[in-house]
Formats: sequence, structure tokens, C-alpha cells
Amino acid sequence: MNYDVTVIGSGPGGYVAAIRCAQLGFKTAIIEKYNTLGGTCLNVGCIPSKALLDSSEHFYQAAHDFEAHGISVGSLKVDLAKMIDRKNDVVNQNVSGISYLMKKNKIDVHHGHASFVDANTISIAKGDGKTEEVKTDKVIIATGSKPIVPEAFNYDKKRVITSTEALNITKVPKRMVVIGGGVIGLELGSVYARLGTEVEVVEFLDRIIATMDKDCSKELMRSLKKLGMKFHLGHKVNTVTPSAKGVKVEVQKRDSDETFTLAADYCLVAIGRRPYTDGLGLGKAGVQMDEKGRILVDEHLQTNVPGIYAIGDVVRGAMLAHKAEEEGVFVAETMAGQKPHIDYNLIPGVVYTWPEVAGVGKTEDQLKEEGVPFKVGKFPYKALGRARASGDVDGMAKILAHKDTDEILGVHIVGARAADMIAEAVALMEFRASAEDCARMSHAHPTFTEAIKEAALAATDNRPIHL
Repeated sequence: MNYDVTVIGSGPGGYVAAIRCAQLGFKTAIIEKYNTLGGTCLNVGCIPSKALLDSSEHFYQAAHDFEAHGISVGSLKVDLAKMIDRKNDVVNQNVSGISYLMKKNKIDVHHGHASFVDANTISIAKGDGKTEEVKTDKVIIATGSKPIVPEAFNYDKKRVITSTEALNITKVPKRMVVIGGGVIGLELGSVYARLGTEVEVVEFLDRIIATMDKDCSKELMRSLKKLGMKFHLGHKVNTVTPSAKGVKVEVQKRDSDETFTLAADYCLVAIGRRPYTDGLGLGKAGVQMDEKGRILVDEHLQTNVPGIYAIGDVVRGAMLAHKAEEEGVFVAETMAGQKPHIDYNLIPGVVYTWPEVAGVGKTEDQLKEEGVPFKVGKFPYKALGRARASGDVDGMAKILAHKDTDEILGVHIVGARAADMIAEAVALMEFRASAEDCARMSHAHPTFTEAIKEAALAATDNRPIHL
């Protein structure tokens, strides 16, 4: 079997790259280790977690908010097994959609573990023990990432779990310890907190979602505490000891000898992910990696071996599905002789808690570190008519603009529909808009996006209308 392009990995980066290659006329194959397409995102990541986040939010609203809307629902109970079944159905529908897209675009799909024989030959070890080889002119490595789990945490997939297992618990636990105050830990922690689990988060740093703007960290933590979530900031976990019925987590205060133990039904380890290149045989192809296990690439996302490219979680940058998608298209178009472009500063980040958190561009701390003069405009959700009407009054919109030119340098939102609203900020910044440009745009009333306009007014010359 001979191909123009072979993509290894069928996650968002891989399958999007394959589709774009096929659209551009390349004879394309995609190799996936597992039986289903879609990678981590569709199978055990973005999609199933959002399904559970939505289900748990519906329950929480019914239990706490419906009465204020004049809706009486009587006694409520959680059928977590049914929530999991619905989540699985959502996953299956999405995975089936990817299979359809492969057929539609005439992309050959091979299932099995791919490894390089040389730079132009890939061996595929199939589940039945057989192997086959494909010859290819070019390769795109899109094998994604796996959770980081230190040995001291005794990861057993039963009581000490990662996001993968957290998506398949069928009985609401009484207590859960989450190690890591980042996106994955807070999203899944909030799912179970809404369902009634006592959730405690241990975070080594002094704040949660530390890569996002500080104001976002403060706003989100305030909201999560309302759910009953507890936080141990500035702490580290020494050991995790599972048993048949639970787990014990030894926690130490940072810069101190002080320790204490947390007991729970489960310990969710969410301290980050590592590039997944296990068994790929990169050495046989001559592909180089850095000290963190990431594949080294140039500005065209090409490795040191001509014709071999890498995208997504296996290369530098944020581990985001949409970043991988952009890189997949970028590589396909580069191979076709086009001149594509990615502005990594304008790839938004989102946390799908409720309220949601979304940000794009520079944070306030980054601008200070870079010595860029800036001004700040903020607007609270509680002053929005739409937020009052729906009861979603937690959160704020924040705009950072250049002090001299008024160009928008960063937008950070905490609140209902922030994940969708951030697209407006990305569009504005792609076209180098000023805060005044945003302030002069007509925003439909009443909407949540009015918070962005009001923040822009506040940044322009401190003249928000509704504050």
C-alpha cells in the first residue's frame, strides 16, 4: 500500500489533517491504535466530559434553581449509570461521524499500533497478531498525549484514577480528592460536586487555572466554593494509598514539613499530560525529541527528517484539541505548497465548568512581565439584564488594551456562555481591533455578549453604560 500522506493518530489533529490532505488531492491513510476513531478528545476527553458536565448541571439547576423559576420538581435523585449511558451514546454518535467523514473523503483507515520501519515505511501491528506495512511519501504524527501519573500515586484505575476512569464511575461517590487545580481536575471535580460528592482539590501553586488570567482564577474559585468544593492551595501530594473500598492521600504544605491525610472513595489525578510516542519507533526514522519527550519541529511543523511532520499534543504549545486541528490544516496546506498561518497567541483557552471560563491573548501578568503599557476594562455579569433573567450572575468580562494604541491585547471571561463568547474576542483580535472598535459595535440586547461591549467601554475611557 502506497500513500502520499499517512497520518498516525485519529484525534482532532489527526482526522482533520487527513481530511484536509484528501481535499487537497493527496492519497491519504490514517492509522489508529484503538478500535474507534477520534482519539482522546472524542472517546475519553472533550466530548464525554462535556456530556457529563451538561447532565450534572441540569441536575444541579433542578435541585437549586428551578424553584426560583416557579418550577416544582418534587424529590430528585441521580441515576449516574444512566448519565454514563447517555455520555456513551454521545461518544458513539461522534465517533460514527468521524468514520463517515473518512469514507466520504476516501481516506483509508488502518487499525493497529503504528511504528516506523524507516522514514517512509510504517509497520502496523494489528489486534489479531498480524502486521502490515504501508509505504508513504509524507507522514503526520498526531498521536496525542496521556495523563501524567507519578509512581508514588499508585495508579490502579480503580480507586486512584485519571480522567479516563472518572468518566465511567456508575455510583456517586461520597468523597473525592482531586490532585491538580487545572482544567481537567476542575471540570470533572465540578461534575461530581454538583451530584453531591464532597470534593477537595490539592494544588501545588497558589491559585487554580494558573495559566489563565488571575481575575479568572479568583472568579472561578468563588463559584466552585459555592458548589461546596474545598481547596488546598500551595500544597503537594506525597503518596496515594488505595484500598478495596477507598483511598488515602498524604498532603504536605508547600515549604513546610506539615502533613495531613485526606480519605476518600476516589483520588482523581489531574496534574497534566505527557506526549504519547510510546512504541512509535521515532529513532528508526531519525526523528528527534526534546528533554520533555516532545517531538522537535520547525516553523512549518516539520521534524528534522524531511517529509515527517508532527502536530498537537506531541509538539510544543498548549494541549488543546482546536490547536491540533489548526496545526493539521496548516501542515496539509504547507505540503500542498500553500502559505498557511497560525497565530498561537490567538488560540483561545476554555474551562467548561459553570460558570465557564475563556481567555485569549495576553494575561495581565504577561503584559507586566513584557513591559507592555496597558489599560483594563471590566464588567460584572451581575449588571447584565440577560444574566439577571437567567440567574447566571456569577462572572465578569475583562479586556486588556494597549495604553497608547487602544489595540485589544487580551480578553478574559468568566460566566455563562463564555466558551462561545470568546470567538468574538478572537475575531476582533485577528483584525487588530481596538477597544473602541468593540465598544462601537452593536451588540444585541439582552445578551451575555453585552458584557464584552461594556468591558470595552470601560477600557476605552472608563465609561460603561450599565455600571
